[in-house]
Amino acid sequence: MVVGSCVAALLATSGGTAYAVDNLPPKQPLVQDLQSEGKACATGDDMPYVPEPPRLSAMLYDPEEDNQPSEGSPVKGEFEAWWTDSAGVEERRTYTTITLTSGSRQYWTMPDDIPANTVVSWHVRANDGEATSAWSDEGDGSVCTFVYDDASPEKATISSPEYPEPEDVFWVDGVGVYGHFTVDSPSEDVVSYTYGFLGGPYGTVSAERPGAAVTIPYLPLTAGPKWLTIRAIDRSGRSSGQSQYDFNVQSGRAPVARWKLDDPAGSRSASAVTGTVARAGTGVTFGGPAPAGTGSTATVSLDGSGHGFLTTDAPAVDSRRTFAVNAWVRPAETGRNMTVASQDTDGKPGFSLGLRSQDTGSVWSFAIAGARVSGGAPETGEWAHLLGLYDAETRRAKLYVNGHEVGTAAEATPAGTAGAFQIGRSRGATGYRDRWHGDIGDVQVHDRVVVPDEVAGLARRKPTLLGHWSMDGVVDGASPEQSGGVPLRLGTGASVYRGSDSSCIPDLDPDCTYVPPPLVGDGHLRLDGETGFAASDGPIVDTGDSFTLGVVVRLADSEPVRPMTVLSQAGEHTDAFKVRYVPSTFTWQLVMPERDEAGAPETVVSQIEGADGGEGQGHSLAVVYDDGTDTIKLYLDGYTNAGATASLPDGWHSTGALQIGRAKAGDGWGEYLRGDVDEVQAYSGALRDRDVLGLGWDTNPCLC
Repeated sequence: MVVGSCVAALLATSGGTAYAVDNLPPKQPLVQDLQSEGKACATGDDMPYVPEPPRLSAMLYDPEEDNQPSEGSPVKGEFEAWWTDSAGVEERRTYTTITLTSGSRQYWTMPDDIPANTVVSWHVRANDGEATSAWSDEGDGSVCTFVYDDASPEKATISSPEYPEPEDVFWVDGVGVYGHFTVDSPSEDVVSYTYGFLGGPYGTVSAERPGAAVTIPYLPLTAGPKWLTIRAIDRSGRSSGQSQYDFNVQSGRAPVARWKLDDPAGSRSASAVTGTVARAGTGVTFGGPAPAGTGSTATVSLDGSGHGFLTTDAPAVDSRRTFAVNAWVRPAETGRNMTVASQDTDGKPGFSLGLRSQDTGSVWSFAIAGARVSGGAPETGEWAHLLGLYDAETRRAKLYVNGHEVGTAAEATPAGTAGAFQIGRSRGATGYRDRWHGDIGDVQVHDRVVVPDEVAGLARRKPTLLGHWSMDGVVDGASPEQSGGVPLRLGTGASVYRGSDSSCIPDLDPDCTYVPPPLVGDGHLRLDGETGFAASDGPIVDTGDSFTLGVVVRLADSEPVRPMTVLSQAGEHTDAFKVRYVPSTFTWQLVMPERDEAGAPETVVSQIEGADGGEGQGHSLAVVYDDGTDTIKLYLDGYTNAGATASLPDGWHSTGALQIGRAKAGDGWGEYLRGDVDEVQAYSGALRDRDVLGLGWDTNPCLC
């Protein structure tokens, strides 16, 4: 019996189960599933531009209810595109894809004859072989459009008021001074520019509107010849040819104000290298001690009273613009707020650099216009280098302690009229406050960015060689120090080995016996592993301050049976440090107890290395303790890593002698080294990574 006029439902049976096989039309393609050369379907101002005849695509779906469980849902796409040609005639193109499974992305690569710089519209519908969907632009849908752009943009022009090209001004000021490079292309469809400065940075900057020029800021970090390369990018992604702009950057200009504070004892004012003389209150004492290795010869001591200050009675810098202020400081206390340097502004400090006391402990601080950056850990009686920087280009304030940035940069917007520059105090609502108690040296003020390498240079304390023992000979039972300093006394079981002066080659002369050369130079120290050692008559390095020790060592055995120490320096109850080989873990270890107590907790870092077995050139080991950054590092053959670096906030002062080849064990000695030792070097101060690289191999590092 036929029911109504509609198409009858056909029933098929398989295993006794019936399935409906009515066909439902495919789904209308959704606008969000359509793309022109990978760009989203759009029209009007959002219409995509493409650099070549595009590949159009659509996700097409056919309802699953059409099919039995074992079947797919095949569907194909019918694309149609149209445009109006230069004669005003509408042109159309169509394309039908192959049949694919429902949910697949279907593609049509447009023909090469589509016109350039013409709006092309398109839509798509799905066809399952029996029915078609609605077009994608019907109902709530939308037509898709694009423009094929067949021309690349013209090359960009570049100019800079701060950094003109060499034919205009050859050398231009300079490191730490921002340049602004204006970039423009004659092409009106350029939307962005890719750029790259020599050595970086590199990036892309967008124009506010198509065809608009852009300005790229650049901060030179080093001096020398520079260049900027630019490519213009249009709406279709086409790139112009490369433009290059050459310019030359001078070294960073000198401070606008500087007081070395090394005036003779009894002075009542501080002379200025640049800037204005600073008069001193009666609580200021000239002729104080200077931080070693800095080039400073003296500092001033401020007593923390109302008379302990220096002032120029005039501004040193416009604090609304980029500036930096820095100084060497040594606090006599850390339990209260204290100011190193500040500048008055409308009855308050426009900025202040100093120490701030808080519940969690004291920190160094740089404050400007209500913003504050804090970090680091001040220690009573310990020198530190502080630098506060305000960058008006980025409107951010930064703080550096001992050459390293600390805390989190803070946004600031300074305002107000610059007043008098102050050393040792800052302006408050009712007068000056937060007076400095301690020493201050070499205060500098810059009117530019002081870049990180310059900050590190200002904060650097040049290491001093304390001793270099080449182990080439023995005089009166001791190995002399190269410059006539403290010798290393040799104990029983220690001897200096020197190779043969002949050129004996056993393969050519069967009667000769080959004598291997020393490790480095003319000789090395040989230790028997039982009683052999060498030692100074007292401490060589101050383990409570920054120091560096280097040594070349070769183990005699390929499978040592116990730990052996190559370097140590003891306190009263334990070693302040020791460098030893631990065969169970195949590592060189640096061990530093936290205090001078037997069994005290230890900081241990290590580097993996197999034992030498008496062969080869041995290994260079170095220990570098940087008290300014509270880090201790162990170097192996000139290199360190994260596993060989640790934090050591409080190194303690040892009183014992430097030991070569043994370590403290209870009331006696142990961990005697069996092997060869050469080129022992000791420095006050922390050597840089590049200085350590050649340490020990018959060289002295450049400490410039």
